[in-house]
Amino acid sequence: MAVPTRKTSHARKSSRRSTVRKLEAPTLVTCPNCGELTAAHKACTNCGMYNGRQVVVKKDA
Repeated sequence: MAVPTRKTSHARKSSRRSTVRKLEAPTLVTCPNCGELTAAHKACTNCGMYNGRQVVVKKDA
């Protein structure tokens, strides 16, 4: 089995892993039906509308 000749430095290891920890906040848009903030390209969690259509029907508990 191959073994590395030299130890990988902290800087080299960190620069290679720098893109792993990069997180971005999801893009929020306002729902045109109810005005609540929702994630882009997802059905509204409040009213269930997406692209001008009712796609999620909420049950009354």
